[in-house]
Amino acid sequence: MARQPALNEEALVKLGSEKLASLVLGEATRNAAFRKLVAAALAATKGPAAVAAIIDKRLAGLDRAKAFVDWEKAKAFTADIAATLATITGELASADPGAAVDRLVRFLSTANRVFERIDDSSGRLQDVYREAAAALPDLVGRIEEVDKASIPDRLFALAVSDDYGFFSTIMPELAARLPAQGVDRWDERLAESERSLGPVKEEDRDWKRRTKADRIIRLRQAIADCRHDVDAFIALEKRLPDARRDTMAIAERLCGAGRHSEALEWIHKRGRPGLKVMTYDDLADGSSPRDATDLARTGLKIRIFEAMGDRTTAQDVRWKTFETTLDIGMLRDHIARLPDFVEFDVLDKAFAHAITFEQKYRALAFFVNWPRLDLAAKLVGDQRAGWEGRHYEPLLAAAAQLEPDHPVAATILYRALLDDILVRARSPAYGHAARYLEKLAALAAHDGAASSIASHETYRAALAKKHARKSGFWSLVKERK
Repeated sequence: MARQPALNEEALVKLGSEKLASLVLGEATRNAAFRKLVAAALAATKGPAAVAAIIDKRLAGLDRAKAFVDWEKAKAFTADIAATLATITGELASADPGAAVDRLVRFLSTANRVFERIDDSSGRLQDVYREAAAALPDLVGRIEEVDKASIPDRLFALAVSDDYGFFSTIMPELAARLPAQGVDRWDERLAESERSLGPVKEEDRDWKRRTKADRIIRLRQAIADCRHDVDAFIALEKRLPDARRDTMAIAERLCGAGRHSEALEWIHKRGRPGLKVMTYDDLADGSSPRDATDLARTGLKIRIFEAMGDRTTAQDVRWKTFETTLDIGMLRDHIARLPDFVEFDVLDKAFAHAITFEQKYRALAFFVNWPRLDLAAKLVGDQRAGWEGRHYEPLLAAAAQLEPDHPVAATILYRALLDDILVRARSPAYGHAARYLEKLAALAAHDGAASSIASHETYRAALAKKHARKSGFWSLVKERK
């Protein structure tokens, strides 16, 4: 097969201007968004005012438009919005950063109206606006110092009404590019808005007011971070109801400031609950949902102990966390800090603990991912009657890893998967069941594959007797021969 030519700037230059012009014209005819980019590039030859005029026309159109964008037109609409942003951050920004900042602020201010007109369940359009917000700090950094002073006032209303959180991630970087007086003025205006809202209590059900108060606090905290003012950050966090305080955020900043004792006090306080999560292994083991921040909280606690020079306690926390979670990262960190040659005894202790761990699916995942496939195989064999095929995600992943060198263990898992499908008559999964039976036949060819379990012939005969009437499955088995 002939190798395709490399597509890069050097190769394109060799095509010559006439050929490139023809290609550009052809694509511009087919692609409306690309056509607008080409028009902006042509306008740029006349100066930034011409580019700004094109952008202003499009932004004015976005301000006026009210019609809902049907789903068939959503992709083209999003591409058009993205082309407008590319023109602002490309052609206009390179020629006149100040004008680009003005248009970027106007662009961001269209977010609420635009999102009211389209179903953006895919999130593609929000990504365009996030990209716009992310471009703002760099553009602000490129304008004249005298012009930076007005930025807080120009952005104030937009930041306070930012329902989509576009400013929450860029505020620290943005504040860092502004003169101190401008940042101070911004903080003062935010404080005035916060006071006008009044204190927000946990029982307050005015969600719009609560959301705005939270947003103002986060914006002010970003400014506090920019100033490296930990106490201001904490004071703002304390204005939130106890159940919604981010105690980890406070502890992190205290640790960074060298105030370790205070950091430990805060890390032990439970503030707002994190998102509850469960892995496939948790579901299989019947475990309760876990707070998604638990490991991060423990990691921060360890960092605080390390910063205090208390490495013994830090190691104890790592080990105890491993004992309760079988977290691989925690064990690796613990091992990495042990004296030479001690690690082998500790690893043996860790593996002995894992092999008897009450949550067998989590233990299986631990051995597969460490990896210690020999111990994973032992666990599978020890618990051979306890694996439930309905938990196919962890079992299938383990079986695939065990196939090459541990055929007996892989056989046990594939049989559990296959049996579950047939027992529950899950006809949509019969294709998977037929594939598992084929794998079992291949595994049976390994020497000693059936040494400690029923032979493949015996298993298949029992399967045929018990599920003889599942014709859909057996027809698929025949097709695979």
